[in-house]
Amino acid sequence: MRLYELLNFQHVMLYLFPALIFIVVFALFLGYSSLRGRESDRRMTEIVERFPGGIEGRNAPFPLAMTLTIAGTLVWGFLYIWFTGILGVKI
Repeated sequence: MRLYELLNFQHVMLYLFPALIFIVVFALFLGYSSLRGRESDRRMTEIVERFPGGIEGRNAPFPLAMTLTIAGTLVWGFLYIWFTGILGVKI
């Protein structure tokens, strides 16, 4: 048990709020940014499919946030394996 109970609450807030802020910023970044090409504007406006209930499908460009997330995951995984082998860390 901690000497001060408020310290536990402060640690929870310290972990919780940055995570929530990251989720909101990531969701906004994911929704409003994409890789731009020659046909990006046409693909963003052209309706490819129509579903019941007014839902329309578009063949929009791949979001930049997802591209960076996938690339970052691959780089982190490669470097983790590489440094674990070089440093001789036992897992």
